[in-house]
Amino acid sequence: MLTSFSLTINGKQLAGAAGTFDVINPATEEVIVSAPLASVEQLDQAVAAATHAFKTWQHTSDAERQSLMHKIADLIEANADELAEIIVLEQGKPMFLAQAEVGGAVAWTRYNADLTIPVKIIEDSEHKRIEAHHKPLGVVASITPWNWPLMIAIWHIMPALRTGNTVICKPSEYTPLNTLRLVELINEVLPAGVVNVVTGQAEIGGAISSHPGISKIVFTGSTPTGQRIMSSAAANLKRLTLELGGNDAAIVLPDVDVDAIAEGIFQTAFLNMGQTCAALKRLYVHDDIYDALCNKLAEIAQAQIVGNGLEAGTTFGPIQNANQFRIVSELVDDAKANGARIICGGEPLEGNGYFYPPTIVADITDGVPLVDKEQFGPVLPVIRFTDVEDALARANSATVGLGGSVWSADIEKATQIASQLECGTAWINGHAEVLPHAPFGGCKMSGFGVEFGEEGMLEYTQMQVLNINK
Repeated sequence: MLTSFSLTINGKQLAGAAGTFDVINPATEEVIVSAPLASVEQLDQAVAAATHAFKTWQHTSDAERQSLMHKIADLIEANADELAEIIVLEQGKPMFLAQAEVGGAVAWTRYNADLTIPVKIIEDSEHKRIEAHHKPLGVVASITPWNWPLMIAIWHIMPALRTGNTVICKPSEYTPLNTLRLVELINEVLPAGVVNVVTGQAEIGGAISSHPGISKIVFTGSTPTGQRIMSSAAANLKRLTLELGGNDAAIVLPDVDVDAIAEGIFQTAFLNMGQTCAALKRLYVHDDIYDALCNKLAEIAQAQIVGNGLEAGTTFGPIQNANQFRIVSELVDDAKANGARIICGGEPLEGNGYFYPPTIVADITDGVPLVDKEQFGPVLPVIRFTDVEDALARANSATVGLGGSVWSADIEKATQIASQLECGTAWINGHAEVLPHAPFGGCKMSGFGVEFGEEGMLEYTQMQVLNINK
């Protein structure tokens, strides 16, 4: 792994004008490296560089952009080992999951490169032709979270490039290293100023939100931060794509084979140690199979090997940062105080690192913070129900609506129930699956706009209608 990291502004590697900040390894609580801290003046420089680069980049041909994006994918592949190691060190996930994240970044880059920007013919008559085209917006700012630092940066950057925009990246201060390195690699391929990266905390984020030279912000993160971005973005009516917090519910009907579905439920609830926006976070289980499923989930949880992601055999890493570790611990302690039954886990592991074992919590219901709030960590509350309409009402009672799922042997019945879930994506016999060709986004307080597929790509464009009188 590299031992020093730089900002990239206008194709140049720069130190942070505001100094440095420490990046912590969540498995050891030790400092990995001091990362550059950008100043607001450096953000202004990055926006100026991106604005200048846009003048040329927006006019590049589809073929040229596609070719360059495939070259970026080639570079990510060529540096896969380094990028995976950086992910493990700064984010904490096990190596196999970091390697999957890098592989997904490559696949997503290639998928976006091969997308076609559509032109819709609205009318083509004897005297008139009307065409709907999609033009780039200008400078797009990407603000990413700490849970999937490489993958989510790719999700933001690649459709922006494909549609002819230029980009300013601002990664989470907890996990900046992968994005710094990614943008450095991208700049080996693209013209100077097309993709830039600045790092910082609230000050830089606030300056991005209100910057008059930025035309769009794509943000993945918490609902309160999304609300602040939306408020600041009003000054110049920035376009926004906001993928915000979720508290995904799953409903398990009594006709399932518990042994057949338990692994799928566990993996989608505890994906990335539960630190995934679309992870399953509230599990409503019918009374007939409640105890059997709770026990099976606990069996799978207890088989996990919790440890440093760099160590061979590790299947379950730490929580990413001290603040999230505290939130998870407090939610579980509160659930205990409210009479919940901890089937497995339930206590932080001793020693260094933010290690919390996979925890199954039974005999809990709505109204307890562990159910009502997004825990975003390795804890799953399991709620008993007897009437599916009641379970559906409880699932929909949340103010957020990112994803949801129904698990049943009866696909038709499950589909009918899933269609009533108030969420952006409803899965049947699965959860948390995001695909490059399937639009994904939330409703209610989980944000608006979609990512992925043609629909997600077009969010980076402005429609222009050409009305031609022949």
